[in-house]
Amino acid sequence: MSFRWVFAQPEEGTRASVLKQKLGVPAKIAELLAIRGIETYDDAKLFFRPTIDRLHDPFLMKDMDQGAERLALAIRNSEKVLVYGDYDVDGTTATSCLLLFLKQFGVDVDFYIPHRFKEGYGINPEGIKYAEDIGTNLIVSVDCGITAINEALAAKEKGIDLIICDHHTVGNEIPDALAVLDPKRPDCMYPFDGLSGAGVGFKLIQATIIKLGLPKKVAYQFLDLVAISIASDIVPIVDENRILMKEGLQMIRKKPRIGIKALLDLIKMPKEDINTTKIVFSVGPRINAAGRMGDATTAIKLMISETEAEGKACAYELESINMRRRDTDSKTMEEALSIIDEELDMDQTSIMVLYKEDWHLGVIGIVASRLVDLYHRPAIMLSNVDGVIKGSGRSVKGFNIYNAMKKCEDLLEQYGGHEFAAGLTVKEGKLSEFRWRMSEIAYLDLSETSFEPELQIDAELSFSDIDMKFWKLLNQFEPFGPHNLRPVFVSKNVQAVGVPNIVGNGHLKMRVKQENSGVFDAIGFNMHEYLPFVRSGTFDVAYVVEENNWNGRRTLQMRIKDIHHN
Repeated sequence: MSFRWVFAQPEEGTRASVLKQKLGVPAKIAELLAIRGIETYDDAKLFFRPTIDRLHDPFLMKDMDQGAERLALAIRNSEKVLVYGDYDVDGTTATSCLLLFLKQFGVDVDFYIPHRFKEGYGINPEGIKYAEDIGTNLIVSVDCGITAINEALAAKEKGIDLIICDHHTVGNEIPDALAVLDPKRPDCMYPFDGLSGAGVGFKLIQATIIKLGLPKKVAYQFLDLVAISIASDIVPIVDENRILMKEGLQMIRKKPRIGIKALLDLIKMPKEDINTTKIVFSVGPRINAAGRMGDATTAIKLMISETEAEGKACAYELESINMRRRDTDSKTMEEALSIIDEELDMDQTSIMVLYKEDWHLGVIGIVASRLVDLYHRPAIMLSNVDGVIKGSGRSVKGFNIYNAMKKCEDLLEQYGGHEFAAGLTVKEGKLSEFRWRMSEIAYLDLSETSFEPELQIDAELSFSDIDMKFWKLLNQFEPFGPHNLRPVFVSKNVQAVGVPNIVGNGHLKMRVKQENSGVFDAIGFNMHEYLPFVRSGTFDVAYVVEENNWNGRRTLQMRIKDIHHN
């Protein structure tokens, strides 16, 4: 599939030249900084050196003072505390952070993660009853709770204090809890609203440590788990998240905690190589697998493991669960493609709303994402769980799937999420009407160009600009992620050197040069169809620059994203 290339443009043409002069960096590096909104020397210093001392004051968050004071009181009085989390990576890492933090002080702490299929997302009556049964009078929710209006009242009626740590979009009403920590609250003046759920939990830990009169560094021991949450929950890696991510990656690279090390060893990933991408595609999915298949307990146990034996056992169990998840995932994808082929005319389809009663609720979100990548249209996958139709939706740029569902809220029992991903439960007998209305909304909101896959290009680059100095500076743009993606470059009038060929499972491999430049190795995964293009003349190529370390020899290579034939 070929992409439409969209070139980024700095807001001011002079900004890049000013940065080049002040920083003494190559023009293309200055251009990349300008595209990312870096305007001054101080901005650039913070970008290249995101230090832990630049974290925001946790008490700037609404309700933080009373939340931290209450948790500190529970620690001082050795109260029974229940940490209530979510079953995804963000929720399980957040839960693990609070558990480990409270256990350090000898607190009698327990956790509750709702079963994905039996209970669903968020605080529920079963969880409140569990808190009552174990005799706790304090619940700390993480990565959930901002919509728990009735549940907060139920807890209050039972004399249970509730501290909510969440980062999701706030509804029309704020729960009546002792403290509601959410930087997306309209009345919250916290400087950064892009924290993960574990990030908000970390801010509570920071504030509680201050209330206890302890050194700030006590909180930093949890940054590895916060980094895993940031990468896996696809939150913007800018501002405070950039600091948390960088510090957390360094912790994992130097000395990963027992459970994380066991998982890395099992999948044969050197801890020194860990980065955002490898968390997203290797570490995160394995931690997530337990919750996707129903019960997230094993993920929690992995992250709070105290012995190597326990860590290894949890890692092996997660790997086994993940293999089952992959098999279910593949089968569901095949069935979804079959439905599309038999029932939909993709030239007339603006959104795919697919239903099969026995689809596994834990994998349909993943399959929906793949369908979006394949067809570049929003996709909603629905399944039947105990007579109730539930599902997940994923979207494309230009179509806010949460807002679309909001227009259908009279047809839904519940829904939640954000612009690109949302979950939903359809009212009984309303599936056909929901499918029709979502199709109408998508038809009106999306233009023909919305269905054309785009590739965001940071800058045009000459091969002569690429050397080890350029690479070292480019490498300092890490950690990469949303709002700070790995830079994608375009070079024009490129030609293959020697004979390009196909390796592995349809991967295009070749050596390339541009006019009188040096020669670079290049690989395009699953790009075998481009072989005739690159053999027949010059072409334009979109790529990212990577380092290849083979037998102690470091070279730069290009990972091809797209090719346009001249």
